[in-house]
Amino acid sequence: MKGQVDYTLDVRGMISPFSLLKVSLVFQQMKPCQVVEITGCDPDMQRDLLRILPDASCKVVCTEHQTTTMEISKVRLEKRNPIDVMSLKRKYQ
Repeated sequence: MKGQVDYTLDVRGMISPFSLLKVSLVFQQMKPCQVVEITGCDPDMQRDLLRILPDASCKVVCTEHQTTTMEISKVRLEKRNPIDVMSLKRKYQ
């Protein structure tokens, strides 16, 4: 995975509700266009993340699944600019 990452979270071994809470708290602190990389984000958690974060507020920038001695999944989310969010809302109304 290449590109700038503003926040890095490792949620491996955490209970899912706590992982989701931790990610949502970091996401609230982020500024528009900043990126958070979440390590240990399996497909189920990624689906749950997209349910709890406002639909138009983020986009999945990149996902990666590494199989070594341990399976590691990573996902990068970018916080959208509020102006972009408003234009998306108008588009779907």
